[in-house]
Amino acid sequence: QVQLVESGGGLVQAGGSLRLSCAASGRSFGSYYALAWFRQAPGKEREFVTTINWLRDTYYADSVKGRFTISRDNAKNTGYLQMNSLKPEDTAVYYCAAFQENGRRWPSTASNEYDYWGQGTQVTVSS
Repeated sequence: QVQLVESGGGLVQAGGSLRLSCAASGRSFGSYYALAWFRQAPGKEREFVTTINWLRDTYYADSVKGRFTISRDNAKNTGYLQMNSLKPEDTAVYYCAAFQENGRRWPSTASNEYDYWGQGTQVTVSS
């Protein structure tokens, strides 16, 4: 079992930066877990943002490519999402999610592929 807790959200002006963290407990991220970030804006469905596997390969949604960077520190059981050049349309609740790879398909952009979820952290970008 893995428990995920996000932090680092807040209010930022357009063009600014934020760094989100996802702290895992219960199991080590080094134990072949893939980590992802999703987001959900008011009135919209949850959407895929980015994912990283245990080998640290990464995959991004087109909407954030070149602006966001996902990373992980397996020794600290923590994942990160560095968000630069933020836009008002990036405003959403951001969730981290994980699944144990065990030969499962990666990258996965489908939320139902992920077994573990954090509670979310609000990111608001003002214009």
